[in-house]
Amino acid sequence: MWAILIGAALIIGGLLFLFRSALGRTPSDLHQMPQGGSTLEPRRQGLRFLGVSRNWPALAVIAVGVLLLAFGGYS
Repeated sequence: MWAILIGAALIIGGLLFLFRSALGRTPSDLHQMPQGGSTLEPRRQGLRFLGVSRNWPALAVIAVGVLLLAFGGYS
């Protein structure tokens, strides 16, 4: 039973750790687009913050949680 609870907590903690970089960003200022109009989208934001190389600790915590959930029911 404890393995399942710890596994669930690790998955939730891993997800929060994974989304920490996206949730911790400050809102962008309103700026004009070259095509006209205004937007709140950040300038030149790539998808690098979603890469595996930056998020491997969170993915490892989630993987350990999944293993505990999968094998915790057998003990």
